[in-house]
Amino acid sequence: MSAWTITPDKFLKPQEVKALRQVLHADALLAKSRGRQIGYRDMVILELALSTGLRVGEISKLRVEDLQLTRKSSSLIVHAGKGGKTRTVQFGSGLRKILREYLEYRSPTSDFVFRSERQDQMTTNAIQKVFKKKAKKAGLPTRYSIHALRHTFCTMIYKASGYNLRMVSQMAGHASQNTSALYAAVLSPDVEKAVEKLESQEFLDSLL
Repeated sequence: MSAWTITPDKFLKPQEVKALRQVLHADALLAKSRGRQIGYRDMVILELALSTGLRVGEISKLRVEDLQLTRKSSSLIVHAGKGGKTRTVQFGSGLRKILREYLEYRSPTSDFVFRSERQDQMTTNAIQKVFKKKAKKAGLPTRYSIHALRHTFCTMIYKASGYNLRMVSQMAGHASQNTSALYAAVLSPDVEKAVEKLESQEFLDSLL
């Protein structure tokens, strides 16, 4: 079986994740205190990327109806991901709380979860600019693009799941037929346990 590897320069280090999140949540609090939506929206976008590993195009296309935010089901559906495949991505209670509060706070004028000031659906370029702006503010290296958050998620879920390659493949929606042939489906309880661990401070501290 081939090993799942990724070069260190393509994913954020734990201290970089912490620095980025500090900026995101500080800006979100400020935006909310001023009755604004943009800074709050931007925090949710990047937390979603960090906690689910969605591709930027998948974030752009995400609709409210694709979200399942109940206690029994914290998940979202990705329609026509890479390779035209549909998949379900589970996530932890922390992201569920963030998404629920965001949907209650934002102006419900679009079927898309994230909209720009001028149109219903945020473009991938606009989402990339959000990441670059926040990354610069957090002091991250300029080599990172928003895709680095996908790599970061895959790295962390790989560790949180006890190095379960099948889970990484399933949750990331890898399009490679070779990868799909290697890994069988993972049971939902195993995924739920891993994504909850992914959000725990104890786990994040263990990576430092």
